[in-house]
Amino acid sequence: MLLPVNATLGIVMAALLAVATGGAALARFSDVRDRRRYWKDIVTAGLRATAQLAVVSLVVGAVMHELPLLLAFVTVMFTVATFTAGRRITRNGTGWWSALPIAAGVLPTLGPLLMTGLLPLKGIALIPVTGILIGGALTATVIAGRRALEELEARRGEVEAAMALGFLDREARLEVARPAASDALIPGLDQTRTVGLVTLPGAYVGMLLGGSSPVQAGAVQLFVLIALMAVQTVAVAVTLELVARGLLHNAQRAREVPGDRAAAPVPADADAE
Repeated sequence: MLLPVNATLGIVMAALLAVATGGAALARFSDVRDRRRYWKDIVTAGLRATAQLAVVSLVVGAVMHELPLLLAFVTVMFTVATFTAGRRITRNGTGWWSALPIAAGVLPTLGPLLMTGLLPLKGIALIPVTGILIGGALTATVIAGRRALEELEARRGEVEAAMALGFLDREARLEVARPAASDALIPGLDQTRTVGLVTLPGAYVGMLLGGSSPVQAGAVQLFVLIALMAVQTVAVAVTLELVARGLLHNAQRAREVPGDRAAAPVPADADAE
C-alpha cells in the first residue's frame, strides 16, 4: 500500500488543503469574468472531492460486476463532465454544446478498444480508462473554449476587420481564435514529452503497485498518453469549430457573439421604416 489510510493521512491532507487555500487567498487569484475568488473554490473542491471519492469508492464496488449499472455510471461521468465544462466556458445556455467535443474525443477512441477486445467490458478496466479519457477531454475542452472566447473578445476589432475584407464570420473567428485554442494541447504534450524523466504518471505507478512488471506498466502508461493526445486533439478541434460558428459563446444572446455581423443593435423604430 502506497499510503496508509489513517488519521495521520487525514491531517496531512487537511494541512495541504490549507496551504493551497492560503496561497490562493494571499495571491488574490480570481476569475476575471466575475471576480470570484479561487480560494473559495479550492476549499469547496477539496471538500467535494473528499465526499465524492468516499461515495464513488462504494459505488464502484457495487457496479463493477453489473453491466447496466456500469454503463449508467459511465453516463453519469460524461454528464458531470459536460456540465462542468459548460459552466467553466460560459455562463449562458450554450454551455451544453461542450458535450459534443467531449463525446467526439472519447467515443472514437473508446469504441475501437472495446470492439477489438483490448479493453474488456468490465468495471475494473472500463471505469478507470473511461474516466481518464473523459477527464482529458474535459480539460482540453475547457481550456480551448475559454482561451478562444477570451481571444475573440480581446481582438474583436481584428475579427470585424477581417470580415470587412471579405472573410466569412466563421473564417474570421478561426483566424483569431485558433492559436489561443491550440494552447489547450500544451499540458498533454508536455506530460507526454517528459514522462519517465520528470514524473511517473498515475497509471504507471498504479500498475506497479498492483503487481505488474515495469514493462507492462510502461506499455499501459504509453497507451494512456497516446490515447489522451488523440482525445484532446479532437476535443480542441471540435470546441474551436463550435466557437467559430457562434454556437458556443459568452454573449447573453446568440446575436451578440463577438465579430458577428448580426451583433449590431437594431433601432427601435426600424420596423416603422
